[in-house]
Amino acid sequence: MSNFMIQQRRFLGLLLNFSIALSLNPFLLISVAHSQTLAQCKLSPQAIAQKESLRQAVLTGDSQALKNYNIILTQHAQQVNQCRQQINPKNQAIWLRLYPCDTRTGEIDRILDNIINRGYNKVYLEVFYDGQVLLPSSKNPTAWPAAIRIPGTENQDLLAETIQKGRQRGLKVYAWMFMLNYGYTYTLKPDRTSVLAINGKGETTTTAVVDQTKIDEYGESFVNQGFVDPYHPVARQDYLTLLNAILQRRPDGVLFDYVRYPKGLGADSVASKVKDLWIYGEYAQQAFLNRASSQKGRDLMQRFLQQGFITEIDVKTVNEKHPTEKDKPYWPDEKEWKTLASIPKMGETLQLQLWRLSVAHARQGVLDFLAIASQPVQSQGIPAGAVFFPEGNRRIGQMGFDSRMQPWDQFSPSIEWHPMSYAVCGQVNCITAQVQQVVTQAPPGTQVIPALAGDWGKSIKNRPSLEQQMADIYATIPQINAFSHYGYDWQDSEETRQRKFCKQ
Repeated sequence: MSNFMIQQRRFLGLLLNFSIALSLNPFLLISVAHSQTLAQCKLSPQAIAQKESLRQAVLTGDSQALKNYNIILTQHAQQVNQCRQQINPKNQAIWLRLYPCDTRTGEIDRILDNIINRGYNKVYLEVFYDGQVLLPSSKNPTAWPAAIRIPGTENQDLLAETIQKGRQRGLKVYAWMFMLNYGYTYTLKPDRTSVLAINGKGETTTTAVVDQTKIDEYGESFVNQGFVDPYHPVARQDYLTLLNAILQRRPDGVLFDYVRYPKGLGADSVASKVKDLWIYGEYAQQAFLNRASSQKGRDLMQRFLQQGFITEIDVKTVNEKHPTEKDKPYWPDEKEWKTLASIPKMGETLQLQLWRLSVAHARQGVLDFLAIASQPVQSQGIPAGAVFFPEGNRRIGQMGFDSRMQPWDQFSPSIEWHPMSYAVCGQVNCITAQVQQVVTQAPPGTQVIPALAGDWGKSIKNRPSLEQQMADIYATIPQINAFSHYGYDWQDSEETRQRKFCKQ
């Protein structure tokens, strides 16, 4: 069968599915992307206007309007989910941050209505970010302040409210959490100083950046950042306390972001020597030394950390100090340590072995922390997932690595993989290439859900429209059946401005 006939058959099949979905309800408008391969499942303007009119009436205390509003919410939930079952993508999510102004009566309803109106069936709700948590201040057992601190809202639980109202609309609501970035507020705690990640210069991730107002190429500000040592038991316990508080609200899943170390600026974006790594905290160092296979190996590893290198004199001195360990290895090899095996060899000298070993140790800290955080989520029978940059694990030059040390290729296939496919080249091919890279390296059966940045129907920040991005990815990698869009704020910047400053 020719390639043309295969494409024609695929097109006719998708067109048939489209016709079936459109017949589900006359109020449901399904607009199809330009390649005729992906449905948006958006509701019609008439259905949207009818629902909004009822929502406004509910705010006046109209009890009949409330009954009718709840009925139409159920109808729209069924319509969108039926559409999603018929046509790809099966799941379409949007990333959402709430603001203090969203505590106003009816505001969560309005936002979630907008989301279902656009054909989404999942929401990734930001619950831990910039050193604050989306928990009511009166019921906040964590090490961070509540994100909503307006007087009179001490008992208002926006997380629980959004989950409940999302489900009423047929939306699955995931909790979206920063992981190793605990925020600037955490770094100010006198009893948490030792918990912070430290590099070989004795810097924390806040003191290492001279100008905190700078932003990187993704628009990330360093003002609110503060990374921790993933090996520190207090860091782990603080996070589990936070996670358990989130899980008590029964989200439909949990996504972990900042599953990595910070991205440095300029030359600091590349780690090319051991003192560039964030493994100099007390517990990170101890864990590194404990990887030694012998006392002579431990001594050399200690010298490597302290000096940043070892010499022939160091090797001779250590070997003479431990004559009974002549036939013992210094440290584990690839057969004993999967993470080490994932890093290409750079040479056989002890110096190069130690550099590779230290990179593996930095990466292992991220992997261990992710595994610890994923366990209580999966034990509740809900999905855990990790958000990552496809380039975050790359090798740069002969000796360098991306400073984020994000070993996504070693993530467990039992969790969802959410590659932030944010490449900018004015076209779709560089974005699709990022997704292809992840799919190629993912173990069989791994659920890969690309996160795309942009807006509907127009280019934004030199990125093609969401329709174009999804269509190209699906045409190239047809097994992809779920996407997420970053973010709600980008799709209506004026509404976002009004929500931030309570001007609606």
